[in-house]
Amino acid sequence: METLFIWLGAISAITFVLSLLLLPWFVARIPSDYFTRPRDPHRWQVLLRPRAIVRNLLGLPVLLAGIAMLVLPGQGLLTIMIGLGIMNFPGKFELEKWIVTRKGVLQALNWIRRKAKHPPISAP
Repeated sequence: METLFIWLGAISAITFVLSLLLLPWFVARIPSDYFTRPRDPHRWQVLLRPRAIVRNLLGLPVLLAGIAMLVLPGQGLLTIMIGLGIMNFPGKFELEKWIVTRKGVLQALNWIRRKAKHPPISAP
């Protein structure tokens, strides 16, 4: 049991450091009109392509790390947004929009973008 806690602590520390290092880069890559531009309603069909499968397999651990960071040290909501940004599934955009409308999330994203000298993300 003690080994489990050591591993959980190590994983928590690694994800915390990685989120601090990679977060500004990922947030700066979000287009400023991401939440206001029109969407293709038939986008779910791309799920069957190999690229979408790989993206989902890469994004799932990031998403799970973000969920864990809600109770562990780290940028939980922002890491969840990064994981969702990597992944592709039906309802993804609505979920991202819901998360961004939570108090303080859009402010935090735009603060990071301002530090990186990028225009702010338009509110949904």
